[in-house]
Amino acid sequence: MADKTGTNVLTGRSLVTAITSVCSAGFLLFGYDQGVMSGVVISKPWLGQMGNPSTLMIGTLTSLYDVGAVIGAVIAAVSAEPLGRKRTLILGAMVLIVGTILMGSAYERVQFMVSRILTGLGIGLITSSTPVYQSEISVAKHRGWQVCCQLTTMLFGLMLAYWINYGFYFKQGDIQWRFPLLFQLVFAVYILLLTPWLPDTPRWLMRHDGSPDRGLIVLSKLRSLPMEHPVVQSEGDDILQAIKLEAQEEGSWTDLFRSNGISAHKRFYLALGVQFMQQMSGINIVTYYAPTLFQSSLGMSSRMALLMGCFLQLFYIIASFVTWYTIDRIGRRPLLISMALGMCVVLVIEAATVATGGTGASVVAVIMVFAFEACFTWGWMGCVWVYPPEILPLKIRAKGAALAAAADFLGNFLVVEITPPALQNIGYKTYVIFAVLNLANAVIVWLFYPETGALPLEKIDEFFVAPEVEEEDENDIPAWRRVQWSVVAKAAMEVRKRKMKTRESSEISSSETTAADEEGYQKSTNERVENGK
Repeated sequence: MADKTGTNVLTGRSLVTAITSVCSAGFLLFGYDQGVMSGVVISKPWLGQMGNPSTLMIGTLTSLYDVGAVIGAVIAAVSAEPLGRKRTLILGAMVLIVGTILMGSAYERVQFMVSRILTGLGIGLITSSTPVYQSEISVAKHRGWQVCCQLTTMLFGLMLAYWINYGFYFKQGDIQWRFPLLFQLVFAVYILLLTPWLPDTPRWLMRHDGSPDRGLIVLSKLRSLPMEHPVVQSEGDDILQAIKLEAQEEGSWTDLFRSNGISAHKRFYLALGVQFMQQMSGINIVTYYAPTLFQSSLGMSSRMALLMGCFLQLFYIIASFVTWYTIDRIGRRPLLISMALGMCVVLVIEAATVATGGTGASVVAVIMVFAFEACFTWGWMGCVWVYPPEILPLKIRAKGAALAAAADFLGNFLVVEITPPALQNIGYKTYVIFAVLNLANAVIVWLFYPETGALPLEKIDEFFVAPEVEEEDENDIPAWRRVQWSVVAKAAMEVRKRKMKTRESSEISSSETTAADEEGYQKSTNERVENGK
C-alpha cells in the first residue's frame, strides 16, 4: 500500500481518472443494489425462499438496506475526518463485501435482513465519502461534470442490474436471484484493490498534518506541475487560508449547529434538505419498483414488466449525459427548480392516465415514466450530490456531507417502505402525493438555495463571511425578493461576475491568438514577396 500521498506512478490526468473511477465504482454499487432488488422481489424462487412475504414485508426487506445506509453515513460522519476520505472508502468496500456474501447465500428471512443492513452500511460509508473525495481533488470548472460522471456510473449500475435480472429471469432455481445479488462483488473488489494506491485529498492532508508539505505534493501530482509552480502554491495558499478561517474555534459536532461567522449551520441545513428532498421527488418508486409499477398500475406480465424496466434504465443512463454539459454551464439552482416543476407536471399526468385506464392511457403512462426519469436525472441527480460538498465549509464538510447522505437514505427508506402498500391501497393517488412534494421542492429551492456552481470551494467561505446584503432601500427591493433569503440574490450576482470575467478572459485570449495569427500571416506574406524580388 502506498502512503497518504499515493503512488508516484499516477500523476495529472491519469491520477484524477483513477480517483474518479474508484468514486464512480462506489456509486455504481449504489445504483446496482437499488436496481437488483427490482427483479429479486418478483422472483418466485426468492419469494418462496423468504416464505412468500406480504407486500409490507417486501417493502421492509428492501428498505432495510436504507436503514444500514443511514447508519453507515452516520459512522462516516464520525470517521471520515480522523480516517480520511480514502480509508473511509476502503472500510465501506470491506463491509459491503461481507454483506453481499451473506445476502447472496441467504436461506431464510433473518439472514437476508441482516445482510441488507450490512450492505447498506457499506454503501452509506462509500457514498458519504466519494462526493467529498471527488470534489476536493477537482478544479472548480470540472467539479460538476466529474461528480456527474460518478452518477452516470450509478445509473449504469442500475441498468446493468435490470438487464442481469432479465437475463436470469429465464433461469430456474435459486441462481435466478443469487447470481444477480453476488455479481456486485466485482465492483467492490475493484475499489478494495485500487484505492490503497491513491492519495488522500490535499485539503485533508493540510488540515491534519503538521505542515502543508504532503498536501502540496498531492496537489502537484493532481495538477501535474512542480510543487514550486505558482498554480500549485496559489491553490495551496487558498486551502490554508480556508483552514485558518475555519479553525478559529475548535471543530466539534456542535459546529454543525453554529454559524462560526460563515453561516455554517444554515449551510448544513441546506445540505440536509436538498438530499432529503431528492427522495421526496419519488424517484425510488421507479428505481426500486419499476417492474412492480408496470405490473400493478399498467397490468403488464412479469416478463414484459422486467423488459420495459430494462429499456427504462437504458434511457435513464443516456439522458444522464445531458447533465454532464448542463450542470456547470446552467448551474445547480436553475436545474433543481425547473426539473422539480417538470416532475410535478409529469406525475399529475401519470396519475390521470393510471386513474383513467385503457390502452391509450397506459401508453401515455409509460411515456410519463420515461419523462419523469429524464427530469430527475437532468435536475435532481447530479446537482443533489455535488451541492453538499460545495456549500459546506471545510471544518464540517465530512460530517455534514455524511449526515446529508444519511438524510437521503432516510428519505429513501420512507419511500421504499410505503410504495408497495401505497400502490396496492390508493393506486394513482400515490403519484398525486409526490407531485405536490415536487412542487414544494421547487418553492423551497427558489426561496433558500444559493447557486454554488463556478465558485471555488475555498472562496465560498469568504462569500458567506461578507455581509448578507449590500445596503439597499427597501422600496427598491421587489416584493418577490423580500421573501427570499438574501444570500440567494448575492450568490447569483457573484456567479454572474465570475462567468463574465471568465468570458472576458476567453475573448482576450482569443483576440491575442487572432492577432498573433494575423501577424504571422503578414510576416509570411512579406517573406514571400521578398523572395519573389
